[in-house]
Amino acid sequence: MLNIYLVRHGQDADNAHSILNGRRDPPLTTRGINQAGELAQKIKHAGLHFTAIYTSPLKRARQTAQIIAKVLGGPKPVKLTDLIERDFGIMAGKSHTQIEELCAPDILKTPTITYFLSPEGAETFPQLIGRAGRLLGHLNEKHRGNILLVGHGDFGKMIYCAYYKLDWKEVLAMFHFGYSDLLLMSPNSKAEDVYVFRSPHNLPAL
Repeated sequence: MLNIYLVRHGQDADNAHSILNGRRDPPLTTRGINQAGELAQKIKHAGLHFTAIYTSPLKRARQTAQIIAKVLGGPKPVKLTDLIERDFGIMAGKSHTQIEELCAPDILKTPTITYFLSPEGAETFPQLIGRAGRLLGHLNEKHRGNILLVGHGDFGKMIYCAYYKLDWKEVLAMFHFGYSDLLLMSPNSKAEDVYVFRSPHNLPAL
């Protein structure tokens, strides 16, 4: 049996300035480093162990993965290209306050985030689900036990969506995947039991 733990990176410099980053590649802020460290300690104290740690190639995820791996003393993080965040297209580098102005009516509003659905050059959520399905298939063929994925907000939710075969619009509104939150996808974990650990210090996700 494979248990897939999924963490979102800590806060990065774009997040701190309310900039939509997508595949932009800024480093973690001091706050983001602290968030990753706090999560690492929670994982350690819970006695969780991982046979593999995979990370998105983007710096904010790699730094988060490295912090967790150092605290746990377990396997070194391995970069996995398919874990990269959604391509935001023309919205990369824009302020989150511009989403409605530039993308309405093709948006989806939730209590914490307004999602843009298909601006020019951006991956759509159905496309993300396809990528997530391929990723999950690869991981299920290769692993058993516990593994950790360190990734991003939009794509992380679509991994969760693909795993539990849920409607993507419902998943976007279902929960807030904040900085350094830890989720579990497992045959023994129900879709509604979203969180393993939830950071008490999260800003709204971008």
